[in-house]
Amino acid sequence: MLLKGTNMTLEQLRVFIAVAERQHITRAAETLNLAQSAVSASIATLEARHGVKLFDRVGRGITLTAAGTLFLAEARTVLKHAAAAELVLAELGGLKRGSLNVQASQTIASYWLPRHLAAFRRRYADIEIRLSIGNTAQVAQAVHEGVAELGFVEGSIVDASLVSQRVARDQLLVVVGPEHSWGHKVLTPQDLAGGDWVLREAGSGTRSVFEEALQSFGVAPRQLRVVLELPSNEAVRAAVEAGLGATAISASVAAPSLEAGLLRQVNFPLPERDFHVLRHRERSASPAADALLQMISVTQDPQAR
Repeated sequence: MLLKGTNMTLEQLRVFIAVAERQHITRAAETLNLAQSAVSASIATLEARHGVKLFDRVGRGITLTAAGTLFLAEARTVLKHAAAAELVLAELGGLKRGSLNVQASQTIASYWLPRHLAAFRRRYADIEIRLSIGNTAQVAQAVHEGVAELGFVEGSIVDASLVSQRVARDQLLVVVGPEHSWGHKVLTPQDLAGGDWVLREAGSGTRSVFEEALQSFGVAPRQLRVVLELPSNEAVRAAVEAGLGATAISASVAAPSLEAGLLRQVNFPLPERDFHVLRHRERSASPAADALLQMISVTQDPQAR
């Protein structure tokens, strides 16, 4: 066993893994909320105690040695088993300890999910919720790989290993800056190809749902003149406010800017979209995940995606 007969701690393993994954002491320290000196000391202690070089210092960066690469796989296994053991105890204690790994797409994580997580936290104060953010494709991958137990997305997912349930509905809007000519006219589907567009990156739920809507109107997504692709809703919103073009964005994201007069809604209705929660078909549900979904009140029967 990796820990038998040594003074190695799980915290040291977490530090090592964080440094190995980022290949950067400072970034690992920021992620772990530790001082850079503490992270450096932890790595140095591991190397000195066992007489093994885990990292090579190359210029201003670091890379794993061959020994470090082998140790990384073993360290991950140990932490995985430790987390599983802790989860068993937490579940036996009736949601008195434990954690729930959740991943959500940006719109959901920023504008819809927080109030539900806050309500869950008030009821189950001892359960740690770990929320990560990605686009729809990244969230589905995290659930598929078991990195997240629950994934909340707004785009369509085709993965036989995942089960999807509808949890809410959302409205997409076409919006432009206050000086844009589209803010004063009724658009036809054919008009959409005549303007500049600022869109989220491929793989995002907002982008995929918008492109599906375009196709339903007889407009091929490739016909749009996309002048800028950005990785966040806030960046897209700011670019459109600055007059770089039109975009399709959630009403929740657009609302503050619409109220402030920084955006105008275009008279071109888009269909509502569903928010879904994803779970792995073959993995057992934890009590914490069941409790969160019960609070959200999932109303749609599970359906494979």
